[in-house]
Amino acid sequence: MFKYLFFFLFPLFLSASLTYESNSKNELALLNSFDIEPSFLYDPIMNDMRRKSSSRQKGKHFFRAMKDAYIFIPAIKSTLAKYDVPQEFLYLAMAESNFRTKAYSHKRAAGLWQFMPSTGRAFHLRIDEYVDERRDLIKSTEAAAKYLASLHKRFGKWYLAAIAYNCGGGRLSQAIKKAGSDDLSILLDEKKRYIPRESRYYIRKIVALALIGTDEQHLLSNEYEYLLNRANAYSIATVKISSGESLKRVAKLIDLPLKDLKKLNRHLKYDFVPPYSKKYDIYIPYIKLADFKRKYYEAPMKNIYKIHIVKSGDNLSHIGKQYGVSYLVIKDFNHLKNDKLHLRQKLIIPITKSSHKKKINTRNYYMVKRGDSLDSIARAHRVSVRNIKMQNHIKGSLIKVGERLKIYE
Repeated sequence: MFKYLFFFLFPLFLSASLTYESNSKNELALLNSFDIEPSFLYDPIMNDMRRKSSSRQKGKHFFRAMKDAYIFIPAIKSTLAKYDVPQEFLYLAMAESNFRTKAYSHKRAAGLWQFMPSTGRAFHLRIDEYVDERRDLIKSTEAAAKYLASLHKRFGKWYLAAIAYNCGGGRLSQAIKKAGSDDLSILLDEKKRYIPRESRYYIRKIVALALIGTDEQHLLSNEYEYLLNRANAYSIATVKISSGESLKRVAKLIDLPLKDLKKLNRHLKYDFVPPYSKKYDIYIPYIKLADFKRKYYEAPMKNIYKIHIVKSGDNLSHIGKQYGVSYLVIKDFNHLKNDKLHLRQKLIIPITKSSHKKKINTRNYYMVKRGDSLDSIARAHRVSVRNIKMQNHIKGSLIKVGERLKIYE
């Protein structure tokens, strides 16, 4: 009887052994990609993070984030590889933003990689009235990859690049000098505190998340084995559309829900692309690329948006207020060099023709009303006057009715 029982159970033991061996190899390979010694697998704080993140309650958040990012994870990994950054740095983005492109911190960091405005601009990410490319899936990943590659070149080890990404290269250099070593176990000393507590936990969190994401047994047991093989068919494609093009129109042409298209293009502050570029890149699911090539065509903006015919007494501020659109946007869409208008002049108003006075998305912005001042707006939104002036390039204190002010950065 025991002989038959042995033959029945042996394949199960063998399968478990092979899975364990596979996971062990994956774990060592992962640590090696960060230039971390195998002994780090026994770090108690990291293991506690790993255990909590993979628990029943926290595990749901982990898998939900992975599932939501499933469509663009291959594109992120491909971009990292392009700059010779280990693909495991994907989990740095997870640690930073939980893969939410619209993530925004109280310190004004934004996007997948949580760039500050100054750092984003330093890596040529555009932040203006129409776009915040810190939320651009590909451009922000390219910026992060370049930044990480430069940190790796400076410090020589990938775990040091990750730590510097969090606390800054200058702070890390001081810590290494003080510690007399760049060894991870020394830098993470909880008593000496060579690097900030946030950074000591930061590198552990990245490794813990990466270990969960590559744990085949854990993924299989939670029925998320498809995450192990992210096919390119579920990736995204970059396409060019014309100046001021409406996302709603593009979504309709390729038979894609508008919310899905907007999710891939969080860098756009409106439901249209900037009017200042002849062509602008947006992202669509790769499986929709053939439809786009077959169905997309450029259409004059007058055929897409509402047309306002200027009448006596009109000015840009009043027209903007009438439609809930910043007068600056109307000015840009119509390529006006000044505020002068003439009777019966036709103006493009970037709202759909079927909408009479439907307001475009003005979240994180404020449109100046009669009686407003910088002081009253600052108090109402709990920000400083200096912050509003800096974000909107205001030198004095004069603001116009209908002017649209940034208040979110």
